[in-house]
Amino acid sequence: MSSLYDISCFAAGLAGNIFALALFLSPVPTFKRVLKAKSTEQFDGLPYLLSLLNCCICLWYGLPWVSDGRLLVATVNGTGAVFQLAYISLFIFYADSRRTQLKITGLLVLVVSGFALIAHGSLAFFDQPVRQLFVGAVSMASLVSMFASPLAVMGLVIRTECVEFMPFYLSLSTFLMSASFAMYGLLLRDFFIYFPNGLGVILGATQLVLYAYYSRKWKCSDSSAPLLA
Repeated sequence: MSSLYDISCFAAGLAGNIFALALFLSPVPTFKRVLKAKSTEQFDGLPYLLSLLNCCICLWYGLPWVSDGRLLVATVNGTGAVFQLAYISLFIFYADSRRTQLKITGLLVLVVSGFALIAHGSLAFFDQPVRQLFVGAVSMASLVSMFASPLAVMGLVIRTECVEFMPFYLSLSTFLMSASFAMYGLLLRDFFIYFPNGLGVILGATQLVLYAYYSRKWKCSDSSAPLLA
């Protein structure tokens, strides 16, 4: 019979997977617009490439070759990698120029090669537990950079007093997912999980506070889909 500790770990990780799914689905309105227009217009494909790299690195950290008992980290990031690949494929297919297609394709090859180098290097040069420390440090750095990326959007919200480019449900999902995985990491005593997600909790809460404050005085005249959902 599973202990209360095991059940708590599983519940926190499962909740993180569920809330992460909302994050992975958030670009759907953007790509509905792309499909309708049959063009990527002025949308930027780089965030999806960076998200793919982040998901692949964190997926590797959660697999048994690197860490034991981190399967829910692998499942959430495996799902995220599939979503990001789908978005990137659509972006390449509907890119508004041949030059953009080649650029995104080249960057995709670079991302895949970079991940393959990290995965191969961790197996070839490190044994346990050093391998877990190496991959964990890389995944933590990747997560911190991903969580820090909305800082520019938060600055834009403060300057313009407009929450158009900081959707509420995206901020809420970020907060809930980060809180779930921060708890998951704490229960596992895994610094590489709870530290970056703890930062995510702080940033997510800050976004929600900004949204609550500036949504009451929203001055935007025309609404459009965000460049990065």
